Amino acid sequence: MKISVLCFDLSSNAFGRAWLLAQALSKFYDVEIVGASRRGDIWSPMEQIKIPVKKFTWERYPAFFSIKKNILDAIDGDVIVASKLMPTSFGIGLKKKYLSGKPLIVDIDDWELGFFLHSGLFGSIGRSLNFSNPNGLPYVWRMEHLVGFADAISVSNRFLQKKFGGTLLPHCRDTSVLDPVKFDSNRMKRELGFPGKKILMFLGTPRPHKGIDDLLDAFKENKDHDDLRLVIIGVENQREFLNKVDPSIRDRVTVLSKTPFDKLPEYLSAADIVVIPQRLTSDSIGQIPARLFDAMAMGKPIVATRISDIPEVLGGCGYLVDPNEPFQLSSAIQYILNHPDEALLKGFSARERCRQMYDMHNLESGLCKLVEQVTEKESKNS
Repeated sequence: MKISVLCFDLSSNAFGRAWLLAQALSKFYDVEIVGASRRGDIWSPMEQIKIPVKKFTWERYPAFFSIKKNILDAIDGDVIVASKLMPTSFGIGLKKKYLSGKPLIVDIDDWELGFFLHSGLFGSIGRSLNFSNPNGLPYVWRMEHLVGFADAISVSNRFLQKKFGGTLLPHCRDTSVLDPVKFDSNRMKRELGFPGKKILMFLGTPRPHKGIDDLLDAFKENKDHDDLRLVIIGVENQREFLNKVDPSIRDRVTVLSKTPFDKLPEYLSAADIVVIPQRLTSDSIGQIPARLFDAMAMGKPIVATRISDIPEVLGGCGYLVDPNEPFQLSSAIQYILNHPDEALLKGFSARERCRQMYDMHNLESGLCKLVEQVTEKESKNS
């Protein structure tokens, strides 16, 4: 059996969840990833993946009509899995289901409308008139009202489950690959130029809703630890980002570009603390940061905010603070630095929790059950 995983934009971090789904399914099925690329390339951390990718150019309407037809023709899986509730993944998947009768599973790991709502009333009004963008607000709004036409739904967190129903399938990681005993943290610190230093690490594109400004403010408050360095991985324009950092801490902040996924464990091994400072916004309430699971798998002390399912996922195996509170964040970081043995035990517990509850085999099992469910339903109806 072949499964086509649809990604709404191969050039963005949306590819991360699509790849995760494809990776989990590839152990049991023939799998391909199909989608358009807004920038014309593959999201850089995933450039080296071995799963076949069918890539198409991205254009605005009306040019996208012909591109959509090409994507529809290219989907040849027996089951379709649309990653994200977006027109260029779920919308195209619905069209293929209608034309071919093939079962469709939609996987939702973000509240897409939430990303539009953060722009406020006038911004939302302006975006509501953006009809030339295939993934514009009017079409995304329509997708939410068509979700019931999917044959099965999976979601990454409880906010989305409450909103759309479906099976809860959190982000998962291969804990046999993300294993701290396989990496030399001191060697990686030397490569980064920080031998003997403590490293505070942030992973992911540093967007406002991810709390990057709160983290920089918190780091500035930690003046008593001269050996502490902040490493931010996932910055697109490093120079531009550093120019916005307070000059008083700039020499202790290192920014790195997006890292290939297979190199991520090496960088993570160097971290003494991983910080996930999500803010409380319409962008963040419907998502669970994937990097939380990376940090857990690598057994790292984690400071995170009480947003979405983060408290439930950590289950007491990390340090929680309120969102939008840099002082609390700073205090938690200082506490960890002053209590290294306790923090080490928290990290070990986080890894064990990830190994039991969020290892890749959990996602594999959940997805296979959904595939069996929709194929059995199809065979009964045929």
